[in-house]
Amino acid sequence: MLRRFLSDTRGNYLLMTAAAIVPILGGMAIAVDYTEMSRQRQLTLNALDAAGIATARRVVDGATDAELVAYAQDFFSANLGDDAKATLTVVLPKNNAGGGTLKLTADLRYNPYFLPAFAALIGDDSATSEIHFDAVSEIRLKNTLEVALVLDNSGSMDYLGSGSGQKRMSLLKNASKNLVDKLAGQAGQMKQVAKPVQFGLVPFASSVNVGPQYDEASWMDTTGISPIHHENFAWGSFPESNRKIQLSGGVYVKKGSDWEDEEGEVVTRFTMFEDMERITGEKYVTTTEKVCKKWNKKKTKCKKWQWETSGNLVYTYGPYASWQGCVEARPAPYNRTDTPPSSGNPATLYVPMFAPDETDQRDGYNRRAYSNYWDDMTGSSSDYTRMRYTPKYFEPAPLGKSAAGKGEGPNASCTTNPITALTDVSTSAGLNSIKDAIDDMDANGGTNVPEGIAWGWRVVSGGLPFNEGRPDSERGNDKVVIVLTDGENTYYTPESLGYNDLANSESIYSAYGYAGRNQPGESKSRLFMDTSVSSTNYSNDNYSAALNQHMLGICSNAKSAGVIVMTVALDLSTSNSGQAAQIAALRECSSDSRFRKNASNQPAKLFWNAKGGNLSDVFDEIADELSNLRIVG
Repeated sequence: MLRRFLSDTRGNYLLMTAAAIVPILGGMAIAVDYTEMSRQRQLTLNALDAAGIATARRVVDGATDAELVAYAQDFFSANLGDDAKATLTVVLPKNNAGGGTLKLTADLRYNPYFLPAFAALIGDDSATSEIHFDAVSEIRLKNTLEVALVLDNSGSMDYLGSGSGQKRMSLLKNASKNLVDKLAGQAGQMKQVAKPVQFGLVPFASSVNVGPQYDEASWMDTTGISPIHHENFAWGSFPESNRKIQLSGGVYVKKGSDWEDEEGEVVTRFTMFEDMERITGEKYVTTTEKVCKKWNKKKTKCKKWQWETSGNLVYTYGPYASWQGCVEARPAPYNRTDTPPSSGNPATLYVPMFAPDETDQRDGYNRRAYSNYWDDMTGSSSDYTRMRYTPKYFEPAPLGKSAAGKGEGPNASCTTNPITALTDVSTSAGLNSIKDAIDDMDANGGTNVPEGIAWGWRVVSGGLPFNEGRPDSERGNDKVVIVLTDGENTYYTPESLGYNDLANSESIYSAYGYAGRNQPGESKSRLFMDTSVSSTNYSNDNYSAALNQHMLGICSNAKSAGVIVMTVALDLSTSNSGQAAQIAALRECSSDSRFRKNASNQPAKLFWNAKGGNLSDVFDEIADELSNLRIVG
C-alpha cells in the first residue's frame, strides 16, 4: 500500500498549478497594465504634438504669455481624452535655454489595475499604486527669418579662389544668390505669414556705407554734436575777424559779416561737403549783373550773391564732392552695440566720414601724404597744423580741378556700395532687388570686419537706424548675421602703403579715425579703446589685433541680444599666423548650432573654413541650418 501511495501521481497537476498560478497571474497583470500604459502614453504624445503645433501658430499671431499657456492647456486636454491623467508644463520661446522653441512636457500619472495587488500577493509592499513618466514635444519656431549678408568687398576679393579658377568675388556672388533663392523658395510656401523671409546686404571694406540718402536722418549727427565730429578740424584757425567759425549753443556756427547770407549757419561735416567748391568756368560780363557765387546743395537757393560790373571776370562754380554715405565707428562703447541713436546722447549718433586733407609737403623719400587733395592754404611749418587748417575748405579749388570720384577726396576709405535694408524675398521684386545688389558688389579697399558685423546687427534689428526688421522681442522670428571675409582685419600705417606721416597720425584715415589721435576725453584712440592691446604700438599687426578684439566684443553683444551669428573664412590658412588668428576669432565669434553636434557631442559652431572651390557647398549647409518649422523632440 505504501508503494502504491508513493507512486500515485494524480495530484501533481494540482500542486504544479498551485505553484504556477502566481507568476501566471503576475505576467497577465503586467501585460494588461503595460498595454494600457502604452496606449495612454501614445495618447499623451499625440495630444502634446497637436497642442504644440497649434500653440506655435498662436505664437506667430502675437498672443500673450498667459494666452499661450491657457490655449496650450485647453488644446492638450481636449485631445487627451478622459482616460489619461497628465499635468502639462509649457516653456515659451525665449524662456528656455535653447531659445526659439516652444516646449511642452506632460507628467502622465498611470494607475495600474493589477500590479499593486499582485505585489501584495507576493509580499512586496513597495509597489506603488501610481506610475509617473514624462512625455516631451518641442517645436522649433522658424516661421519668419531675417538675414543680413555681411560680405567682404576688400581688394583681395578680386583674387582667384583656391581650387576654382574663378575670382573670389564671383564665387561669393553666385553662392550668395543661390542661398537667397533657396530660402526665398521656402518663403513662397508660407502664404499665411507676411514677409516670411527677408534679406539685407552689408558690403564692407575699410568702412560701411549706409547710403547718402540718410544725410538728414534723425540718427545721423546733422548738427555736429557728437564728441568725435570735429576731432580733425581746428575751427579757431580762421584769421579774418569778420569770418569765423565759433562754438555757440553747443554747435559750431558761421560768425561775421563776411559770411553774408550764410552767417549763423551750423557747420558740420555735411555742410563742409557742400562748401567745398571748384571753379568750373570763367567769363567776362558785359553788363552789370547779380551773379550767384554759391548755391545750396540742391541748387534750389542761392546762398551768396555778388554784383559784377561790365568787364569783370566772373567764375562759375561746381561741387567738388558729395557725401557718399560712409560713417565712422561710434566712440566706445557704442561701436560694439546696437544702442539706439539719440540726440540726447550725442555719442550714439552716427558721424559721416570726412577724410581730412593732409599736408602738401613731402618727406625725405619724396612721399606725399595719403589723403592730399586740397591746397593747404597756410604757410605753417607744422604738418599737423596744415592738416587741421579749416579755412582751406571754404576757398574754391582753381580752374582745372576735377571732381572727386568714388573713394576719393573727403570720401577716402569709402569704397563700398550702400547697405541694402531688409527686403522681402517672397516677392519677385524683393528677390531681384537683393540679387541685383549682390551683383553690384565690387572689390576695393581694406578689411574692417567689426564694422561690417555691427551694421549687419543693426540691419536685422527692430530699431533705428534700420528698422525694417520685426521687433526684437517677437517670437517665432530668427535674426541672423552671415559674415564672410577672405582676410585679416586691416588698418594701415601710411608708410606701409608708401605714403608719409609727417602729421604723426600713425595711420591712414578710416572708420576709426586716426590711430594716433585719442578719443576725445580719453587717453587712447578709438581703435584701441576697450581693447587689451598696446595703445602705443603703431603697427599694422597691432591694429589687426585691436580690430579682432572689437569684432569679438560686437559678436558677443549681438549673440547676447539673440542674434544668430554665422561666420565663413574664405581661403584663409592656419599656417599663416595672422590668418590663423582671424580664423580663431571668426570661430569664437560664431553662434552654436541648434541642430548639429560636433565630434564631442557638443553643439557645433556655426563657422566654416571654406575654400574657393567649395564655397557653394558651404552656403548650401548654411541654407540647411536656416530651415523651417519642425518638431525636434
